[in-house]
Amino acid sequence: MGLTALFGAGVMGEALLSGLLRSGRAAGELLVAERRPDRAKELIDRYGIEVVSNVEAAAKADTVVLVVKPQDMGALLDEIAPHLREGVLAVSLAAGITTTYLEQRLAPGAAVVRVMPNTPALVDQGMAAVSAGSHCDESQLLEAEGLLRAVGKVIRVPEKQQDAVTAISGTGPAYVFYVVEAMIESGVHLGLPRATAAELVIQTVFGAATMLRDTGEHPTVLRENVTSPAGTTAAAVRKLEEHSVRAAFLVAMEAARDRSHELGT
Repeated sequence: MGLTALFGAGVMGEALLSGLLRSGRAAGELLVAERRPDRAKELIDRYGIEVVSNVEAAAKADTVVLVVKPQDMGALLDEIAPHLREGVLAVSLAAGITTTYLEQRLAPGAAVVRVMPNTPALVDQGMAAVSAGSHCDESQLLEAEGLLRAVGKVIRVPEKQQDAVTAISGTGPAYVFYVVEAMIESGVHLGLPRATAAELVIQTVFGAATMLRDTGEHPTVLRENVTSPAGTTAAAVRKLEEHSVRAAFLVAMEAARDRSHELGT
């Protein structure tokens, strides 16, 4: 399995680090590249891992996991590319950054994997979509999948679908939080204490998601099971349709897809 180095110790980077350790990876198999001394000390104290410079991490690692913002990727690759070991696997979690972009900035024949994760990885319920670059073999793709499986589920997709994946699952948690926020505010408007409204909404969303996962039923079927003729649910859904909520989601996700594409150009 070799030594894995994580470049970027923000929310997603730390989520992956902690997930790998919980899944059984030894601290000695992991490196974190972090320049800020205070953040480095925090990570060392919390996880007992080695924190080094970008160049040192690049020189030591068999697998490099790039968890930086898309706008920071070019500068990072310029810094570490000359120091990467031959045969290294590069796994990128940056939105919009294509495998071609990575391959052009690394050594010829470099194996790269593009990943779109999401923030539920923080609670080991992430959804990651992976796409192999042109020089990545099956064993290397499996290695990348193993890293992401430590914090949730993994699916393979053709790279041409990654911008759509970004719009659906990468950005998706924010849509759910937005809806939950709106439902809680509605509960307060209808006269419920905020804490009561929050408990009702959060458990309802959790229960509904569990039903979707565990029953395997189509969401339309589950919705219709709740919808009695001329009942309260029918009245509410009618208003959602009148306000074009379904169409608004489509427009929003198209905007997210387009922005993902822009980030990679």
